[in-house]
Amino acid sequence: MRLALPVMIALAALPVATLPVAAAAQGQQTSIQPMIPASGTVVDVVAEGRTTRVPDLATIRAGVVTPGATAAQALADNATAMARVLAALRKAGVAPRDLATATVQLAPQYRYAENQPPVITGYQATNSVSVRFRDVARSGAILDALVKEGANQIDGPNLSLAEPDAALDEARADAVKRARARADLYARAAGLRVVRIVSIAEAGQDSGGPERPVMLMARAAKADASTEIAPGEKDITATLQVRFLLDQ
Repeated sequence: MRLALPVMIALAALPVATLPVAAAAQGQQTSIQPMIPASGTVVDVVAEGRTTRVPDLATIRAGVVTPGATAAQALADNATAMARVLAALRKAGVAPRDLATATVQLAPQYRYAENQPPVITGYQATNSVSVRFRDVARSGAILDALVKEGANQIDGPNLSLAEPDAALDEARADAVKRARARADLYARAAGLRVVRIVSIAEAGQDSGGPERPVMLMARAAKADASTEIAPGEKDITATLQVRFLLDQ
């Protein structure tokens, strides 16, 4: 959803006196510049600048869900299976900094019957890790390998940019250009011209971070199929509030 672009044109007030501020340390006076110039007309423009990038970072959660007759058995079997998953990730070249535990959970499983209290029938252990893939093209093949090693719970991917700063700067520059073009339009319509920018404030940004992911559920029985992840493109946006001074 794109932001609306409100514009406000206001005739500046009569000359505004500066506000004296006592400088206790130096015994002098300084002044605060008024937010609106003493003469002329101002126009406030909200503009959104955009650019695009192909995501170069995929974050996926992979793990193992293991049932057991007892809590100890469920945890032990889960730990064994998860060790194989972690070994497969390290063998695939995933760096330690890109691996983080996401979930460790042990929950009883119940049988329910009418007019009877629930009965514990066993336990279920869950262990998952968050994995960052810096080579998005290889992430699908790595997921297939994880399933073969026992991973039976996979969700994601969250696609994002590893270093969005340069793209955000492009979006900011584009927002300034869009704001100036809009200010020129309103100035011409009012029989005026743009003199200069009075102020710029950043109102928001979208660095192409993770959105709600497409869910991938992997099952060992379907591990013969090859998984492919298409990164597509991300919109990177920056929203600025820019005030312009107009005059004859």
